[in-house]
Amino acid sequence: DNNLIENSIRPLALGRKNYLFAGSHEGARRAAMLYSFFASCQRLEVNPRAWLREILERIPDHPVNRLDELLPHRWVEAPAKASTEEE
Repeated sequence: DNNLIENSIRPLALGRKNYLFAGSHEGARRAAMLYSFFASCQRLEVNPRAWLREILERIPDHPVNRLDELLPHRWVEAPAKASTEEE
């Protein structure tokens, strides 16, 4: 029985079909990138709205060579570090 696998990849298949209507190749790439970020948030049990809000606030002043620090799997660690630094 492969229902578990099929259910886990169904959103990816639907996303691929939706990218056909993104308006342009670049638009589809950006939509896919955001879709991947939100899927990572879901898998890591990170609130995607909170993650995106903080990232959009931080990114203008963040060094370009350290953008990997803003990815969802690294963001999970950030609130814990901030609370220990304040004490």
